[in-house]
This record gives sequence, structure tokens and C-alpha cells, in this order.
Amino acid sequence: MSHRTALITGAAKRVGAAIARELHSAGLQVVIHYHHSTAEANALVAELNDKRPASAWLLQADLADSQALPELVDAAIDCNGRLDVLVNNASVFYPTPLEAIDDDNWSNMMNVNLRAPLLLARHAAAQLRSNRGCIINLTDIHGERPLSKHPLYSTSKAGLIMLTKALAKEMAPEVRVNAVSPGAVLWPEAMTEANQQEILSRIALDERGSPEDIARAVLFFVRDANYVTGQVLSVDGGRLLSQ
Repeated sequence: MSHRTALITGAAKRVGAAIARELHSAGLQVVIHYHHSTAEANALVAELNDKRPASAWLLQADLADSQALPELVDAAIDCNGRLDVLVNNASVFYPTPLEAIDDDNWSNMMNVNLRAPLLLARHAAAQLRSNRGCIINLTDIHGERPLSKHPLYSTSKAGLIMLTKALAKEMAPEVRVNAVSPGAVLWPEAMTEANQQEILSRIALDERGSPEDIARAVLFFVRDANYVTGQVLSVDGGRLLSQ
């Protein structure tokens, strides 16, 4: 694994940072993409390079800007001379009640959550094919069961699930494409304790997961799933079992 390089989008904090740490611990070189979280991104890269010098790099880009995406892929390749893994983790999440939806929040949600993973995969395809690499998309259980007052977010993640399967077919046999679908691993900042307990009551394992649970699933697809493509792994504690 030590010669392989992974680009992780939205990796400055939360789940993305956990994925970066997990892949780095497994021996990969990591390219940390961020948009606004400059301080967190710098701290993470410094942390990883302290553990293993010249093993982590930092790139900034707005994923809603389609013109920035080829440059992001090219810069990621330049960091270590190759690209083997693309982890599409970055995501936009906020409520869009039906009566409040407008062109701007439609474009913002779809451009970051769906268009960016597609275009990054397209721009990285030649490099990933050459290295027999892989793509892991971070979807969501709400791509299968819609979240109330979040129709745009739920639709964007449903599209990403289908994109995962479509890319797996288009990029085979050289590139494996899979997805990890998180359940409750981090609470939104504005969520009340009552809402948290209501969600926990519908989880078969009766507890919240962690970003590290998601990171270990990503590592599985990178390192251990050589004969798996086009699959979506729900890491949700059994949440989808609930009616």
C-alpha cells in the first residue's frame, strides 16, 4: 500500500479526516482536499507528516466550480506522481423544504454532491485505469429512504448511488467503484437531544456509529475488496431495517 496515493475530498474534518487518517495508517500517501476549513486541513496534514514525512499534501478547491476539477485531479497526481484511489467524501447538507427550493440551492446541492464525483472520476479515469485503482463514493442511507425536509439532499445521494453503479460498469475491468452509505455517525449541530433519541430508537444496534466506522469501510474497499465493484455498503447499525 505504501506506494499508492489517495485523493480524499472534503477531508479536513469529521468523516473525511477519519478516512484520511485510516488510509494513511494503512500506508497510503494521502492528498487532503478542502474548501473553507483551512486551519483544520493544515493541522491534519501536519499531523500526518509528523507520523510519516512527505506522506500528505493539501489542495484547496471549490467543487461546485466544474472548471476547478481537472486542476484538482492534476495537482493531486503531481503530489506523488500518481493517483490510485479517489474518495468522493465532500458533501453539502442542509434542509430544503419543498416550498423553499430555488435554482441556487438545487445547483449547489447537485453540483457538489453529484456532478463533482462524476467529473472527478472522469478526469481521474486514465490515471486510475493505468494503476488499476478504485473509487469510493460516500453516499447516505437517505439516498434510499428520503429525509424529511431534505428532498434535494436525498435526491443527490440517490443519484450518487446510481452513479456508483454506472461508473463501476463504465470503468471495468481496470477500476473498481463502490460506495459507503453512512447512517447516524455524527449529529447535525442543530439537532435536539429528543431528535437524537428518536433516531437511536430505530437503530438495530441501539447506538450511534463513529467516523472511524466509515473510515474502516472505505479501507476495506481500497485494500481488501479486489473482487467487489458496483456495491453500496450501508454502515448504519441496522437503521435501514427499521420501518
